[in-house]
Amino acid sequence: MAVVTIRQLLESGVHFGHQTRRWNPKMKRFIMTERNGIYIIDLQQSLTYINDAYEFVKQTVAHGGTILFVGTKKQAQEAIAEQATRVGMPYVNHRWLGGMLTNFQTISKRLTRLKELEEIDFDTVAGSGYTKKELLLLQREKDKLEKTLGGIRSMTKVPSAVWVVDTKKEHLAVDEARKLGLPVIAILDTNCDPDEVDYKIPGNDDAIRSVALLTRVVADAVADGLLSRSGGNQGATEGGAEAEPMAEWERELLEGDAAQTAEQVAPAAGETAASSAEEGQAAEAAATEAAAADATPADTTQTAAPEAGASPEATEATKATEATEAADSTPQA
Repeated sequence: MAVVTIRQLLESGVHFGHQTRRWNPKMKRFIMTERNGIYIIDLQQSLTYINDAYEFVKQTVAHGGTILFVGTKKQAQEAIAEQATRVGMPYVNHRWLGGMLTNFQTISKRLTRLKELEEIDFDTVAGSGYTKKELLLLQREKDKLEKTLGGIRSMTKVPSAVWVVDTKKEHLAVDEARKLGLPVIAILDTNCDPDEVDYKIPGNDDAIRSVALLTRVVADAVADGLLSRSGGNQGATEGGAEAEPMAEWERELLEGDAAQTAEQVAPAAGETAASSAEEGQAAEAAATEAAAADATPADTTQTAAPEAGASPEATEATKATEATEAADSTPQA
């Protein structure tokens, strides 16, 4: 079953590539035709690659992995932040700092510093223990760190894979991921190099709707993986093994599915209960009628039986009495 349809890809403009003078010859196999100086991407191939990427992301997350969402261009910033936040994954949507992956130890120190600054009360000068000028400088430092590192605040280790929008603009992120051997999932426009990407999705990386659609597909794959992971943890708990506590987003996803299932089951249960009650009433009525029917013939039989049994003797006695009365009433000569 396809996770997205050709119609959705067409409506989002995923099939539009760059101008014919701006292309990478390695992308030739993904191009269907050229129209008005614009390359048209083969969406049948895109659909196949989307399904492959979806399955990979789902399995990666289901086995405890994390996906880092990367997209710093204007068209991708909102979609990256929204979808990554929805499924609780780290993201970078403003600026890629060199060493975010290859020098993660230093990045971790900056994240610790950000958390320290977030604990400071900037509204109360007396209670903070700093002067107004010091608070102003600390506030600026905090804002800068939040802008660049806010999306990876909860990331405690190098991610399992990276989702990239526009590999040419995010070449630093792609290079670091390849250096560490991390799988790269990315949108490939007609000017990109497909050899740099492990899980390719040929498509338009410049249109807002195209980027939003493909990023949502990846986020949906992450959500499916989280649900699979939660199901596995529950099974392990029932078997006696201790499972890791679920994250907040996993719990929300499970509660949402449980509520939806309950809403679907409730009407059916109500109908079943009503039909059961009606069947019970009908059964009671039938039993009452049957008992009455059984009792009526028995009473009639009991009443009629004695009369039938006494009938011959009573008849003879009656005849004898009538004969005696007749003899008495006959005048003597």
